[in-house]
Amino acid sequence: MFDYNEYLSSKLQQLKEAGSYRYFLEVNKSAQHFPHFYYGNDEGVQRSAINWCSNDYLCMSTHEDVIAKLSFTSHRSGAGSGGTRNISGTTIHHRELEQTLASWHEKESALLFAGAYLANVTALQTIGRHIPELVFISDEGNHASMIEGIRASGNNKIIFRHNDLAHLEEVLQSLPLESPKLVAFESIYSITGTVAPLKEIIALAKKYNALTYVDEVHAVGLYGDTGAGMLRQLGLQNEVDVINGTLSKAIGVFGGYIAASRTIVDFIRSYGSGFIFTTSIPPAICSAANKSIQVIQEDKSIRRDFHTNVQQLRAALQQAGIEFRINDSHITSVPVAGAQHCREVALQLLHGQGVYLQPINYPTVPKGEECLRIIITAKHQPKHINHLAHSLQKVLHGGDTTDWKKFPAVSVAD
Repeated sequence: MFDYNEYLSSKLQQLKEAGSYRYFLEVNKSAQHFPHFYYGNDEGVQRSAINWCSNDYLCMSTHEDVIAKLSFTSHRSGAGSGGTRNISGTTIHHRELEQTLASWHEKESALLFAGAYLANVTALQTIGRHIPELVFISDEGNHASMIEGIRASGNNKIIFRHNDLAHLEEVLQSLPLESPKLVAFESIYSITGTVAPLKEIIALAKKYNALTYVDEVHAVGLYGDTGAGMLRQLGLQNEVDVINGTLSKAIGVFGGYIAASRTIVDFIRSYGSGFIFTTSIPPAICSAANKSIQVIQEDKSIRRDFHTNVQQLRAALQQAGIEFRINDSHITSVPVAGAQHCREVALQLLHGQGVYLQPINYPTVPKGEECLRIIITAKHQPKHINHLAHSLQKVLHGGDTTDWKKFPAVSVAD
């Protein structure tokens, strides 16, 4: 007889032995004290650390106006939506937010989802399934959600080398000009921080009659004069067919969306099972996200402070002799090869230095490319930056011999 429990347990043990098992640190987040947070160690003692891995880039989740809007709408409309969008889950707050998102991205329409992952899977899968001849052309560095959406469609796919324009054109040339095709890529890649050659990719797609689908999850809220993303910064929003974004990172709330033409959005709304059969996000979440976007658009100092902090962080790391991957975005990754070693370094930083960083390992990155991804926010101060640089220097170059294996590991990146 097949022993299901034993089989699953053996698979989990394999992850633990490889250093890829995902442990979660239970964070007691404080809106008042962010980026400080609190957690309990093995002895049940409450300790404090600095969060260096939150994607709440602009700290909008702690913004008083956003919190107030969330509370106000919760009291007026309740805690949940009560249903899918097509039965009772479409409220005035959903419609207002979709209008804001469409306008922000200079598109005719937008569609909300419970997360950007679900938005990617649903949109790509739906487009592919209903255009069976469509070929997906996907950057090899694309997020798991894009990969999953393309895989679930069942369509043919061709992967081009990361940000390699020559290879992309070679792929496009190999397909009949009249055949349907879609180029899927990200504007900013979440681990390496590399920025796509957006203008050139879009031009190639147009040249060979392909749709363009751009994931702007790590750019939304941070770039461009309105904060709408890299496409806005480069004046390319009108040139792209579908934009994917999130409400859960720089906007600081929850959910995801796509923005596109009225026809494309209506098509996904009408045929996408991941949208049709999912309870809509709560009205208060919509209201809070709408408020957050308004603040981001109006108060440019928040984004200015954030980007200043990115530069100060990198200057401090350079001064401390800490190697990191150079890129044109805000994401700063420190290579720490080896899953077990990366995990132990993260433990030393958390329990010995009060620094919380995530060990990024397989399958998020290929084996041998493990790293610590540093995410600075608008609320990190110079003293926090200096402490981080000193801590990394001490742990990576100082030869700390403490046995940290007895401590629980911190969580792996999503």
